[in-house]
Amino acid sequence: MNKKVIIYVMGWILNIEAIFMLLPCIAALIYKETSGYWFLVVMAACGAIGLIFTHRKPENMVFYAKEGFVSVALSWIVLSFFGALPFYLSGEIPEFEDAMFEVISGFTTTGASVLPDVESLSKCMIMWRSFTHWIGGMGVLVFILSILPLAGGYNMYIMKAESPGPSVGKLVPKVRATAKILYKIYLFMTALEVILLMLGGMPFFDSLAISFGTAGTGGFGIKNNSMAFYESYYLQGIVTVFMVLFGINFNVYHLFLTRHPKEALHSEEARAYLGIIAASVLLITINIRGGFGSLFSAFHHAAFQVASIITTTGYSTVDFDLWPEFSKGILVALMFVGACAGSTGGGFKVSRIVILLKALKKELGTLIHPRSVKILKLEGKPIEHHVLRSINTFLGAYIAIFTASVLLVSLDNFDFTTNFTAVAATFNNIGPGLAGAGPSQNFSHFSPFSKYVMMFDMLAGRLEVFPMLLIFAPSTWKDS
Repeated sequence: MNKKVIIYVMGWILNIEAIFMLLPCIAALIYKETSGYWFLVVMAACGAIGLIFTHRKPENMVFYAKEGFVSVALSWIVLSFFGALPFYLSGEIPEFEDAMFEVISGFTTTGASVLPDVESLSKCMIMWRSFTHWIGGMGVLVFILSILPLAGGYNMYIMKAESPGPSVGKLVPKVRATAKILYKIYLFMTALEVILLMLGGMPFFDSLAISFGTAGTGGFGIKNNSMAFYESYYLQGIVTVFMVLFGINFNVYHLFLTRHPKEALHSEEARAYLGIIAASVLLITINIRGGFGSLFSAFHHAAFQVASIITTTGYSTVDFDLWPEFSKGILVALMFVGACAGSTGGGFKVSRIVILLKALKKELGTLIHPRSVKILKLEGKPIEHHVLRSINTFLGAYIAIFTASVLLVSLDNFDFTTNFTAVAATFNNIGPGLAGAGPSQNFSHFSPFSKYVMMFDMLAGRLEVFPMLLIFAPSTWKDS
């Protein structure tokens, strides 16, 4: 275990977090809010500790899998701890576990909140709360990789640990260049959404905050009734489109940029993802038609909620907990499906589901034709055995953590729908669930113990389970 390089990365995390806190400081300055001083205090602390950790570069900067996964897990914990301090020290979120829950929900792009009155927060706190979505969407370590070269190609382990999906490949030969490409796409799409929302009459502050949540597929509403506050079909429609776009594998956009449109259009995962969205919107629209004044209105709200849930964004335009059971069942299923690998979305990922269905089809064929030899392929390329093994292992860990979490949260003695969907919403980084965890509710009524369980779930869900599990394994910390 190369502990010195892990400490060095922790230092850079704190340095970058201090820089990121400039944005809420600017908001506090513009709106003349005294609570912004706490960001200066935390910035000073982050900067001081960060400089101590990074003042001397380790001689050995080589990263292997163990260092990569541990660095990612610890980085997100450290990032969340310091990110929660402004909320707690300012008194705007008086309980520390609530401040941690809120900021972890932000960084992991979950969007689950413990705040019954979001609008009571100061502007700078609202801006920081929304900005955490944008920071966590692409991953803070991916950002560091774009500016801080590590040793050789070993920093690919960081990309694999922090990027969602069954496998992460390089868009270009160098990982640093890959990280830069990802962030350029991310920045452009975010800026485009801000502009389009402003053209629809949304104030700049709101446009920026909403776009941060959409880009990171996070979904912290800046109004108590989320996107329902903006009654314009245009504004809600723009957010719907961008939620879907941010849920697509960014490699598809890279293919378009490098003039390979045929490859991009033939992306098997993207087609499956869009197909699931289309089918879900159609079925829900038919099911909820009677509850809306027109077919278009039903379609509009169905499309928004489907896009919000499958991309794990979590915005809402209506209280979908009041919808028929069939529609709610589809939305719960979409919570587990999630977005594409290599996107900012959470969930199980469409690519994993596609691969597992292909494996099931192969096994059924083998039962009928034992001597047949079939090769599993995705995007026209053979699926290697270690990828399938990793997906099966991930599925086992996913089910085990989910089951244990539901049982632990059940100690609060809420109804099963509340417990089940609360865990589904946090573990899959969705945000709202159903019943007591529904879009018109919040997570403040859960006990501190349940909140810590769901904090772990949010981190484990965002980091694809294994990094969070590895830090608890004694063998991880051995020097061998």
